[in-house]
Amino acid sequence: MTRKPAAFRLDDPHVIVADDETRAMRGTVQIVRQPENFDPPVPIGSAPAPKRRFPWGPVFWSSLGGLVLLATGLATTALIEELYARATWLGTFGAALAVLAALSLVVICIREIAGLFRLASIEKLRARADLALAADDRDSARAIVRELAAKLSANPQLARSRGELQTHLTEIIDGRDLLHIAERGLMAPLDEEASRLVARTATRVSLVTAVSPRAAVDLAFVLFAALGMIRRLASLYGGRPGFLGMIRLVRHIIAHLTVTGTLAAGDSLIQQMLGHGVAAKLSARLGEGVLNGLLTARLGLAAIEVARPLPFAALPKPALSDIAGDLLRRREEPGQLPPKD
Repeated sequence: MTRKPAAFRLDDPHVIVADDETRAMRGTVQIVRQPENFDPPVPIGSAPAPKRRFPWGPVFWSSLGGLVLLATGLATTALIEELYARATWLGTFGAALAVLAALSLVVICIREIAGLFRLASIEKLRARADLALAADDRDSARAIVRELAAKLSANPQLARSRGELQTHLTEIIDGRDLLHIAERGLMAPLDEEASRLVARTATRVSLVTAVSPRAAVDLAFVLFAALGMIRRLASLYGGRPGFLGMIRLVRHIIAHLTVTGTLAAGDSLIQQMLGHGVAAKLSARLGEGVLNGLLTARLGLAAIEVARPLPFAALPKPALSDIAGDLLRRREEPGQLPPKD
């Protein structure tokens, strides 16, 4: 016979604590104690930590870099000594050049490190903004807005928006709304300028690759234009990367394109735009130029998302169709390109 579930108070006189062998009296509720020293059914234990290997790779590159620096220093010292042996003024001139080269190297290293720190701070700022938007954290949103305004303080175009944000910081506004206001005030002008920059670069790439007679020239120009576009976009949003920063930024853009699948997602758009009468009106070479321009525009849109210090929340992302539509309208205008033999 089963009994329906019920609730009882422990101080109820009808509730008794007994063993398994004790029979409960009529009208009472029997509670059986559970043994405390029982074995768990599944053994509890943590997975063994992976064995750490000796970092041979960093040791190799560090040792090789040290040897190169030692060899360069010894060669420079030997050269200066030889110059002094020939003439005093030659040795002095060589020593001055060595000091100037060392000073320039120190300045370059400082600029590269500063560029890496700027990119890292923008990435952290964007990650913090994502968390603040999800949690609607007002204190975190205020700190993000202050940091963002400080990063963009050198841009005179945003002076009015920065002043309006300072008044909103003292008001009682939700964290999500404050970030939306900051995005509309600070990011909207920069997004418009970034879209124009991407459109100009895509148009330039389309023109040059359409009239260029060599594939090597096309590849070199596309690479040069794409790197210049990425650098200008990063500088527009406050990044200002150096050489190492550009390498890191390009890696992040490629990773973004791979993760989001943008390279494959836009193939249907390209085929649709090239298939609706455009490819039939243009030559094969000009159609190839339009395709290169579209790919450059897609790369620029990915660079905007990576270099932007705030995620797209209150504003829509720049669309490829807008830039591509402008690109195709320019290509269809008469007299844009000379006839190719």
